Amino acid sequence: MKDLVVAITGASGAIYAVRLLEVLLAAGRNVHLTISPSATIVLERELGLRVDLDRFQRSQLLPSDSQLAEDSKLKMLRQGFGPVTDGSSVFSDDTVVPVTGKLIYHHVRDFMAGIASGSFLTGGMVICPCSMGTLASIATGQSDNLIERAADVHLKERRKLIVVPRETPLGSIQLENMKRLVDVGAIVLPAMPGFYHSPTSIHDLVDFIVGRICDQLGIEHSLFKRWGST
Repeated sequence: MKDLVVAITGASGAIYAVRLLEVLLAAGRNVHLTISPSATIVLERELGLRVDLDRFQRSQLLPSDSQLAEDSKLKMLRQGFGPVTDGSSVFSDDTVVPVTGKLIYHHVRDFMAGIASGSFLTGGMVICPCSMGTLASIATGQSDNLIERAADVHLKERRKLIVVPRETPLGSIQLENMKRLVDVGAIVLPAMPGFYHSPTSIHDLVDFIVGRICDQLGIEHSLFKRWGST
């Protein structure tokens, strides 16, 4: 199985990124991760996760209960689901098995990273969540950081690029940029959860989007009940 690339940018919806990472790793996929400076602000604001781009550790994104402060937003989300140990889950549920995949971190300014080159083979890239600024940069062919460069590489090499925007309402500029990306082969997968699977929690809504991303990557999962299933 080829490695995957995941980028986290400064749009709201950091919880989607964290859940996606743990699901991909639990599926045994090696993931190359890069994070924008703006994403660190959102991660702390929405989940209470403090990520140091210069001294990154996996536990900063996938911490166990013992690594979280009692008033952590992430710990509050986990309440009612039991304790979390290694290979932790955003929600402390039993749908994530111990981590079997490898997480490889690349600084957003590291253009020497393998994912900056088309010669580095991957099974696809996901930008989750994808800010409108990042989306615009990719749509206009900019490569000012590793996220934009890796996305540009995936487009030029005709590899799968999935962008997960989380913004509302959308203006004509944002819509035009999304169309431009779709026209050149990207998949625009907005963080718009469905409700036909009868969600009863934040967990269900997040897993719907993460599951749809996994569908595009060809990764089997049971994160939500599919339409027509019994």
